[in-house]
Amino acid sequence: MTDDTDGDSEEHSDEAARPTPALTASDASATATPRIGVCYFPEHWPRERWETDVEQMAEAGIEVVRMAEFSWGRLEPERGAFDFEWLDTAVSLLGDAGIDVVLCTPTATPPKWLIDEYPEILQEEPDGTTREFGSRRHYCFNSPVYREESKRVARRMAEHYADVDAVVGWQTDNEYGCHHTVRCYCDDCAAAFREWCRDRYESVDDLNETWGTTFWSQQYGSFAALQPPRHTAAEHHPSRLLDYARFANASVVDYNEMQADVLREANDEWFVTHNFMGHFDTLDAFSVSESLDFATWDSYPTGFAQDRNTESVTEDRLRAGDPDQVSLNHDLYRGPAGFWVMEQQPGDVNWPPRCPQPGEGAMRLWAHQAVAHGANVVSYFRWRRCRQGQEQYHAGLRKHDGSPDRGYEDATRAATEFESLGDLDGVDAPVALTFSYDDLWALAEQPHAPDFDYWGLVGAFYRALRARGVQVDVVEAATDLDGYEAVVAPTLHLADESLAARLESYVDDGGHLLLGPRSGYKLPGNRLQSDLAPGPLASLVGGHVDQHESLPESVDTTLTYRGDAYDYRTWAEWLRPETADAVGEYTSGTAGGRPAVLDHVVGDGSVTYCGVWPESDLADALVTDLLDRGGVAYSDRLPETVRAAERDGHTWVLNFGGDPIEVDAPDDAEWQVGDASIPGYGVGVVGAAVTELSVQ
Repeated sequence: MTDDTDGDSEEHSDEAARPTPALTASDASATATPRIGVCYFPEHWPRERWETDVEQMAEAGIEVVRMAEFSWGRLEPERGAFDFEWLDTAVSLLGDAGIDVVLCTPTATPPKWLIDEYPEILQEEPDGTTREFGSRRHYCFNSPVYREESKRVARRMAEHYADVDAVVGWQTDNEYGCHHTVRCYCDDCAAAFREWCRDRYESVDDLNETWGTTFWSQQYGSFAALQPPRHTAAEHHPSRLLDYARFANASVVDYNEMQADVLREANDEWFVTHNFMGHFDTLDAFSVSESLDFATWDSYPTGFAQDRNTESVTEDRLRAGDPDQVSLNHDLYRGPAGFWVMEQQPGDVNWPPRCPQPGEGAMRLWAHQAVAHGANVVSYFRWRRCRQGQEQYHAGLRKHDGSPDRGYEDATRAATEFESLGDLDGVDAPVALTFSYDDLWALAEQPHAPDFDYWGLVGAFYRALRARGVQVDVVEAATDLDGYEAVVAPTLHLADESLAARLESYVDDGGHLLLGPRSGYKLPGNRLQSDLAPGPLASLVGGHVDQHESLPESVDTTLTYRGDAYDYRTWAEWLRPETADAVGEYTSGTAGGRPAVLDHVVGDGSVTYCGVWPESDLADALVTDLLDRGGVAYSDRLPETVRAAERDGHTWVLNFGGDPIEVDAPDDAEWQVGDASIPGYGVGVVGAAVTELSVQ
């Protein structure tokens, strides 16, 4: 195989315009036996070691290997002089061992010779600073030159491996947007942004009206006058920022689709995927996934618990992560063909503030958690700790001297256990939870409270569902909701009449909806509705928001819900019921005595509007009432370190705490993995769907 040759109106609503993406579909995934994989970098190691590495992978039960995501400089050391021999050898060794190979387009790391030839492909910061060579992800998605170069190298690789049986699929690039690189502010982006706005708006007057540019004399006389939101004295116009976020995301979507098309032209039997990241703010995974066969993501629980979590960092979270934070991402990326974890944390990692050793068995626990949520492959990053570069303090399944590290035994054990479980269908979730990147971007620009975090608000409702052992699909609000017994919408901040009509149809036909605060405040163009919140959702809610306030922790924030006392935090709305019933009332502060929660019967269904950010007990009460109305079974409330998940008639009990637990399951429960006594950071799997279980 060696080759050495060369929005104020509905027409501006993204939710209304975009077809329902495959990523959010609630269909059952393809049947598959879960497998263990690993990420491998043969170019980092002496060639005489490769055969031993592959033999050890096979002995460990590893069946999938990902390679070459950062190898452009090795594959093409100078323009047109491709060297595939080294990668051919590695692919051949893996194929001979019966291991499937996933290759990657190497575009996340353009080589130095290319930067020297075309320095204009580099990104720019908002203040004009160039993101120079010397790291990764320094290219601009809108550089015409880089798009052509990306297409060239992707096509060259795809054609070279088109007939190689060991290569089963491809990952495009690597972690789009990592290191804050979705949004670039260079001249190529300025030109592309103007064209994007011309396509989106009928005229510049339409743009001015949608944004509301009369504020601070921000009107534009032509599309040619538009610039990226570069460094300025005060904050930028929120509508301009939201549209720039949409534009930058669309640039990634187009770039990914270009790569996917090139790969499929070479071999239409390959799958094409991309590895997303956890709790990632600037990239809409729903839209990117429209050109993928399924999504993958990179899971690092102990790092995430430190650098992107609104919850406290406890000892158990340092050792095993926050189970609900990780599960939310599993459910977000799960599609009709399931999903993969392309990079699973193998031990200690280099990038969070602190790098504790994971709890004993945690690397196995995380693999089971992923499979329970619908993963078909769990691939650890990486095979061996690297001896060079920026990731020398990032563990692998084996140490840098080649000896086994702590994660190796966990991965080997998980591989054996997955084989014993056999083929599994996908997750059949009775409840949907809505997620909107547009809402995330809009609220991030105007949070109106320092601790108002979209992920945190979504997590408050999601955590309540998972604490009751309920399976959840995380979907866009534009998704067809008819197959769900209940729907939780933590917030629907940007709303129009088309969204209201879809939700009204769902509820009128017997659906049950729990709607959270700050819903219907703004139009899709990111300016306030002409009516009071919740705007077009008012008839669905049966009332309006009279006032709102954001509150610090030092202020007493209490209310009653159906006669019981609860706490809330951060955000509160004084509600004015019209056709709805007030079932919650403030008991503290200036809001005292005013309605906080509304209940509304609509057709054959119901809507509950919660005007606050609920603390855990209130979230549990709201969620269990919703589940009761929807006829959804649920468990006793589980401890925060214990979670249960069900897939294809199997129930996983996952212990994210260091102390052992005893599971009270039905007497006839057959334990396929472990038993009712689950050690710290351990897991048990029952060969039946078990809703009624409790934990001691």
